Amino acid sequence: MRIGLACNVKPADLPGHLPEDAFEEFDSPDAVAQIRDAIASFGHDVSLLAAGPGIVDALRETRPDFVFNLAEGTGGRCREAHVPALLELLDIPYAGSDPLTLCITLDKPVAKRMVAAERFPTPAFAVCRSVDECSAVALPPLPVIVKPAFEGSSKGVRLASRATTDAAVGDMVRFVTENYGQEAIVEAFVPGPEVTVGITGNGSGAHVLGMMEIVPKTMSNDTFVYSLEVKRDWKNQVSYRVPPALPAPVLDELSRCALGIYRLLGCRDFSRIDFRIDRDGVPQFIECNPLPGLCPGYGDLPIMADAMGISHRALIGEILGHALARNGMLPA
Repeated sequence: MRIGLACNVKPADLPGHLPEDAFEEFDSPDAVAQIRDAIASFGHDVSLLAAGPGIVDALRETRPDFVFNLAEGTGGRCREAHVPALLELLDIPYAGSDPLTLCITLDKPVAKRMVAAERFPTPAFAVCRSVDECSAVALPPLPVIVKPAFEGSSKGVRLASRATTDAAVGDMVRFVTENYGQEAIVEAFVPGPEVTVGITGNGSGAHVLGMMEIVPKTMSNDTFVYSLEVKRDWKNQVSYRVPPALPAPVLDELSRCALGIYRLLGCRDFSRIDFRIDRDGVPQFIECNPLPGLCPGYGDLPIMADAMGISHRALIGEILGHALARNGMLPA
């Protein structure tokens, strides 16, 4: 099968006017090569499709039978939907969630409102378009965590994002709105363990692939933020515990919530869903990532799979298999 791998590759140089994590969601050339090789190992002819305006001509030239979509896109809160929407317009089947799900999940306030409406626990939050607006909206009690409203890969999340004073909240709202050109979400900080849940499959066949607890090495869960600084130095800053060291009822509730949210938000083929566990042992939904990083040795989902004895090739194969089966394209 001719398979296109749609992705954004990190540029070699960062323009000086952009924040240091402007391309944090993009894949490194090495990561793209490893994912391409994993797909090709199943006998497919794989071509790279750089996500951008040139992808229209690239699709016409390569004429793929199928696209493995990892494209983050550029520009605005609908950017992750650009490539899937184009593929649907051209009637090209692809792996991963559809444009609507990608729009909903990237916009954290929208996703949280949907999740809360279905009675899945999620921390209280408010949205601020400016520092001045902070005084006009009802913010959650301190401490809070301040993040960009529609970013992933910890873009705009720093250790200082956990704010314990009104002045710190204002500083971080200003940091987000001025550097990332979007609203800030001010969310109640949950001072418990952080757990990410990997899910693969579709419909009644969707299942929890695994769960991983992110355990800080240099601070307590009461103050820990899985920030950009931590992720870039994760070997020194955290350890990954698979499965999490949590009571069985909490693990069961994590599974129930993760699968319910996966289906509620319309995720397909694979996703990763993040939670913090509150003081009562209740999993609090933080966000859903239907385009989780698949770089071996760096992305949370591949690290989780590896700890479970699932190779990177097997993980890619499982995702691809679910996507092909959903599109009725599995070989006889």
